Amino acid sequence: MPIIHRVTYSLCKSMAFLVLAVIAQVAFANQLEVGRMAPPITLHTLDGKQISLQDLRGKVVIVTFWATWCGPCRDELPLLSRYALAHAGDGLAILGFSLDNPDDIEQVRTVARSLSFPVGLLGDPHVPGYGRIWHLPVSFTIDRDGRLVDNGWKDQQPAWTSRQLEQIVTPLLDRAH
Repeated sequence: MPIIHRVTYSLCKSMAFLVLAVIAQVAFANQLEVGRMAPPITLHTLDGKQISLQDLRGKVVIVTFWATWCGPCRDELPLLSRYALAHAGDGLAILGFSLDNPDDIEQVRTVARSLSFPVGLLGDPHVPGYGRIWHLPVSFTIDRDGRLVDNGWKDQQPAWTSRQLEQIVTPLLDRAH
């Protein structure tokens, strides 16, 4: 086989693998279905603790993915922090996963100091059960029984607003706990 055909074949094979990998990620994220159990996830906090979704059963949980370089994230994080403080006694937990690089840890720590919820570095944008985190911010809301209530991939507006928090999360907190 001439060299040009081998190179072309190799490139085509590589491209096909890449396309299948992307499709698999999208399909895996599409398995997130409101009403079903949320995929397990564990936050490794900046201070060395581990908080798993399983540990938070009985609480309403917002899992949020963000980065220091993301403009909409900088608007959303203080809103989430205020909401978390206002509902601290109502059984709300927020887990903040930063997509920043480990080299930017000091910037992440600076932002985290201003937040009322735990933060950790994600490490890998491919999150089992949630797919590849490719746009920010994106959040998922989980009820007290561990079921997905709001799938951030399907939200028309990626960043939370006060109105959305009141419509989606507050009713979950108002239910007996």
